[in-house]
Amino acid sequence: MAGLGAVQAQAQADPAVRGKLLFLQCAACHAVTANGGAKVGPHLAGIVGRKSASVASYKYSPAMTKAGITWTEASLDQWLTGPAKLVPGTTMLFPGLPKAEDRKAVIAYLKTVKP
Repeated sequence: MAGLGAVQAQAQADPAVRGKLLFLQCAACHAVTANGGAKVGPHLAGIVGRKSASVASYKYSPAMTKAGITWTEASLDQWLTGPAKLVPGTTMLFPGLPKAEDRKAVIAYLKTVKP
């Protein structure tokens, strides 16, 4: 399977490619385009640099609405480590990514997703 090997090599060389593969587990709940359709969670287009709870078409939990986070690489890393630890009372059920390199890769991918 040369195709799979090529994808694996590219994923090792480029954290954003690896992050896109890791993001597949997030894609069930989150679109990466602003017009990606309704999902369980808000779209993540342009997430880096955006304020938390700022997608007008999404109804956030009271905890997330009050959080006042700007999504930087550091805050996204905290969120991906454990959403409920960063924002107690969030309705996001995702337990987090325990490996720092996985979080870094997902963040690298999210930085490529533009609004």
